[in-house]
Amino acid sequence: QVQLVESGGGLVQPGGSLRLSCAASGSTFRWYATGWFRQTPGKEREFVASISWTGGSTAYADSVKGRFSISRDNAKNILWLQMNSLKPEDTAVYYCAARTDVRVSAEESEYAYWGQGTQVTVSS
Repeated sequence: QVQLVESGGGLVQPGGSLRLSCAASGSTFRWYATGWFRQTPGKEREFVASISWTGGSTAYADSVKGRFSISRDNAKNILWLQMNSLKPEDTAVYYCAARTDVRVSAEESEYAYWGQGTQVTVSS
């Protein structure tokens, strides 16, 4: 079992930056690929970024490519999402997730473990 807890959300002005963190419990976390998804009211949850178990492979949604960066530290059981040049359309609840596979994936259904989410609001 893996438990995930996100933090770092908040209110930021357009053009600003935030770094989300996801703390994981469980010794198996290091063997799992992980990802970030986001959801706004009335919409389905959408893929943001994913990283392989070693961190050697990453994938990003087109909407965040070049602005967001996903990384992880397996020794500390932590996943991060660095978000730069934030836009109002990035406003959402952000979730971290882990899948019982080493490879990156953009498919929500392939992730078995989820955090509770952290709110990110981009507004002036």
